[in-house]
Amino acid sequence: MPLRLIAILAGWLALCAPALQAAPEPHPFTVDAPRLALSGIAFELTITPATAAYIAPDSQGVSWRVRDERGRLLAEGRTPLDPRAPAPVQVTDLSLPASGSHTLTISLGDSEETAAIRVIPAWLSILPPLLAIVMALITRQVIVALFAGIWIGATFVYGYNPLLGFLHTFDEFIVNTLAKTDHVYILVFSLALGGMVGVISRCGGTQGIVEALARYARNPRGGQLATWVMGVLIFFDDYANTLIVGNTMRPLSDKLRISREKLSYLVDSTAAPVANIAIISTWIGYEISLISDSFGALGLEMNPYITFLQTIPYNFYPIFALVLGLYIAWMNRDFGPMLRAERRARESGAVLREGATPLANLASDELIAEEGTPLRWYNALIPVAVVIAVVSGGLVATGWEAGWEKIAAAAAVEGGRDQISFIRKASAVIGAADSFATLMWAAFIGGIVAIIMAVAQRILSLHHALDAWVNGIRSMLMAAIILTAAWAIGDICTELFTARYVIDLTRAFLSPEWLPLMIFLTAAVIAFATGTSWGTMAILMPIAIPLAHQAPTADPTIDAAHEMILLLCTTAAVLAGATFGDHCSPISDTTIMSSMASGADHIDHVRTQLPYALTAGGVACLFGYIPVGFDVSNWILLPLGAAVLFLVVRFLGKSPERH
Repeated sequence: MPLRLIAILAGWLALCAPALQAAPEPHPFTVDAPRLALSGIAFELTITPATAAYIAPDSQGVSWRVRDERGRLLAEGRTPLDPRAPAPVQVTDLSLPASGSHTLTISLGDSEETAAIRVIPAWLSILPPLLAIVMALITRQVIVALFAGIWIGATFVYGYNPLLGFLHTFDEFIVNTLAKTDHVYILVFSLALGGMVGVISRCGGTQGIVEALARYARNPRGGQLATWVMGVLIFFDDYANTLIVGNTMRPLSDKLRISREKLSYLVDSTAAPVANIAIISTWIGYEISLISDSFGALGLEMNPYITFLQTIPYNFYPIFALVLGLYIAWMNRDFGPMLRAERRARESGAVLREGATPLANLASDELIAEEGTPLRWYNALIPVAVVIAVVSGGLVATGWEAGWEKIAAAAAVEGGRDQISFIRKASAVIGAADSFATLMWAAFIGGIVAIIMAVAQRILSLHHALDAWVNGIRSMLMAAIILTAAWAIGDICTELFTARYVIDLTRAFLSPEWLPLMIFLTAAVIAFATGTSWGTMAILMPIAIPLAHQAPTADPTIDAAHEMILLLCTTAAVLAGATFGDHCSPISDTTIMSSMASGADHIDHVRTQLPYALTAGGVACLFGYIPVGFDVSNWILLPLGAAVLFLVVRFLGKSPERH
């Protein structure tokens, strides 16, 4: 038995001897190359040395080359190489003209590695977002449209195999996008904020704010102003805004002889526009995530939350839509079909036209407090104020240390901290903050405060308060699904270099100065046709931000400051155009819900609102996106546009009361 065991061990050692004698050669460097490229469109790869000992650089560094399988030289150069910490070599502007599978040979010094890459026709990269648009037009279902775009994109990635594309849509693109930490933060924040909205609505807080304002409305002008102010104050969610303001203000507006068309317009024009530009809302997490993903794909180290705040002054349509609504209410003047509707209501008391079919009132049990619930305004205001306070404090706390390091570095160059303005210091601190974590903390703390207040006042039991919180989360489920699909199609567009292809197509004829206007109009058309602002943002944001970032670099007349303005304005144009199209669209959910909550005939609502929306949109184009693209200050354009709207209402509008 011992002899047999010795023989077995001897045989095993003999088999393993070659492996034991010859240790594997370490790879001198690794190559990070995309698995997919577009024919004729530039791509990049990264060469990362393992250690300088295997490269043997000379006094001038080390040479590198990239060749295709035919030996054709694609790129070459020389880079310095620190023996202690070799830096990666970024090889840009590589291009392969023919579709199919290619093997690249990469040389670094005397060492070589290979990388496989597959090239597809460049025009295919535009098909995923294009299919999403077409499918949205056909099906009117943005989830189906986004999924179709993801599927076809995954099919291209996996060798035109639709089955593999379908399977990897889920296990790669959907799962990977949910595995990103920032995405998890945004999902949790959006759901938790929805839960807080559910609690403060169920306990009568939001209705309490409406009731407090309604006491001061004693005539049609006061009623319209109260509706507009209430729409602005309920800024944290467009659905809550629409349902609560419409349902609560309808009895008062009927009493004051305000037409249902006017009520639904005021409700609709303060729902999506104010949620779009609010610094705290159920929209902001979605908007920041799209901006963050686009920045990540471009390698931009910019804080997405701060960038969003910087886009607000360039978000011309939502601002002008709110201003126009205020003028219409305050000046008590109307034009177009709305004037006829208002005169009918004032003269006859008929708040609906003869033969109108109002949509059913959507008095959701999840958003409207039960009868007999005390309507206390502070039950909504305090939780919202807590959210704002936590966000403000959290941004300072999480960015304090890193921000002051940046300030100290700048002070060392500029001659002391006294040379740095307070605004620069504040921007440095907030710009270094962890905005995603801060938003999530705020949403949970705001929800906890809302629950404690409802239970402490015995308005809701703990069980019912938690039910309201869960119902609020449930109301955000569709948003979470759209959000996940939006992230996934953004990843597809990044992998297929969609934005780079669009840039290559448009560079010859699209001047960077016209980019904000073109993006605004494109977003408006898509949102109008599909009835969804979020889906439009998901489709356009991964294309618009790279366009705005890269297109101006080819124009020597555009300096760095103008380039930054174009980036901010183009980003804002996506958000504004999506809101404009959604605001006008008869198939938009908020448009339909405005008709339902206000008890208006839906077609009458669309017909009377459209001239107002087009007016605000036209002013946004003529006194916003066109001149700001040519470097006219937005701080000049905002008051100028507001003045133009005032003149339109003053001279085109007429009083509904005949004298």
